[in-house]
Amino acid sequence: MFKNMANSVITHEQVVTTLQKAKEIRRHVDRLVTLAKDGSPASRRLAFDRTRDNVVVKKLFTDLAVRYKTRAGGYTRVLKLSDRRWGDAAEMAVVQLVDAVIVDKKKKVKEMNADGTTGAAPQAPADPFARFRKMFGKHVKKGEAGGDQSSPKKEKKAKAPKAEKVAKAPKAAKPAKKTKKDA
Repeated sequence: MFKNMANSVITHEQVVTTLQKAKEIRRHVDRLVTLAKDGSPASRRLAFDRTRDNVVVKKLFTDLAVRYKTRAGGYTRVLKLSDRRWGDAAEMAVVQLVDAVIVDKKKKVKEMNADGTTGAAPQAPADPFARFRKMFGKHVKKGEAGGDQSSPKKEKKAKAPKAEKVAKAPKAAKPAKKTKKDA
């Protein structure tokens, strides 16, 4: 379990787990990074023996060894989370590599022009409630609602009153049927 979690910390550079596991994983990851800083073939073989993953060993010896070359130790940090796990109320924590480049996958990367400047002028921020308006059926374009006086407002057409229905006369009562006693 610790091998797999240590591999995940190295590949993803951040993992959410329980506090007790996080404290133990920190020891394993720090030792692997120290092995990688040595850089010898024997260290590479030992790291492979402990991880059993070539991708993890390659990242350790190329990226992480260079990143932590001047650092004496403490390559990972454990941050407690305020929320507890729903099932057993275990304390949760985040294990992450120090000085990690956290890439936000939601943000778009700006493209550089030939003269070294970034793309076009900054645009106005998108409507943060657009997805909620879609969910609840309010398809309002920006600028039409919210007190914008410059846009023309659509007026509702007055409906013609409906013609009144003429009341029908009540039907006459039918004579009662004759029974055997009446005859």
